[in-house]
Amino acid sequence: MSDTPEVLSGTPDALSDILAAVRLSGGAFLDAEFTAPWCIAAQVGPEDCGPVGRVPAHIIAYHYVVAGRLYIQAGDAPPQEVEAGEIVLLPRNDPHVLGSAPGLRPLVVDGLIQPPAGPAPATLRHGGGGALTQIICGFVGCDAPHNPLVATLPVLLRLNVREGPGGGWVGESFRRAAEEFATGGIGSATVLGKLAELLFVEAVRRYLATLPDDRTGWLAGLRDRTVGAALALMHTRVDEDWTTEALARESGLSRSAFAERFTNLIGTPPMRYLAQWRLQLAAARLRDSARPTAQIAYEVGYESDAAFSRAFKREFGVTPAAWRRQP
Repeated sequence: MSDTPEVLSGTPDALSDILAAVRLSGGAFLDAEFTAPWCIAAQVGPEDCGPVGRVPAHIIAYHYVVAGRLYIQAGDAPPQEVEAGEIVLLPRNDPHVLGSAPGLRPLVVDGLIQPPAGPAPATLRHGGGGALTQIICGFVGCDAPHNPLVATLPVLLRLNVREGPGGGWVGESFRRAAEEFATGGIGSATVLGKLAELLFVEAVRRYLATLPDDRTGWLAGLRDRTVGAALALMHTRVDEDWTTEALARESGLSRSAFAERFTNLIGTPPMRYLAQWRLQLAAARLRDSARPTAQIAYEVGYESDAAFSRAFKREFGVTPAAWRRQP
């Protein structure tokens, strides 16, 4: 993998913390082979994730090209060519089109997918008999339905798994796991999922390194000396009784200058961001532990269980207890 992108002192903690809090979990669910010409409409649904494990609150779709090549288009972006050894991720799981060439009419193929047979995965075989393309379709899920990282990413992230230091063993591991997955190898879907989690993080790190200096958003804020320092403080000392004034003092700016800079870069005022982060962190801890709700509330900076429960329900639509009971 490539070296960590150069960011200012202290700021990588915020990226690491938010990735840890959203609790990434990956899985693979479809072995697909296409022969040119072919074109399909695609979007990963909860029904695709269920057989692999618990359906995540947010789905990041991915396609790994085992052999051949394809074109992918999502949103208003132009089609992109993806070749064997590359993985393409869709951070917000936007509807997208895959095909052997741009401009083909997409077909909805749900009815052509063959369900899993024993340990073997679901399969899809489709096309006109020409050049072969094989892909593995899967997802990287996270528990947080709304998080600042995913919101600031582009519609598509591409990564050649063989590039960079360590890329050789990652690429080889993915290739071997894909081969085993296609034949129903025990544990291969889990291996692919874990590798996809790592590749998503690496794709985010590489994307961060390419951002222009005038870019706004959470990742741009992470690179800014003032805002990045404040993000690190909020993430590493989440239970502290922060105010805008206190964060401004730590960042070396006046209250008004800090609040304006933070809001312009992140898109939300500092205290609103802190409240959202506390609730994201609490949601992960509710899922990951059996600690009492009141204790978790205190750990993330709430003085009372009642205030925490009200804020949590406003953000997630359910009480902390109901969130914890969800499968």
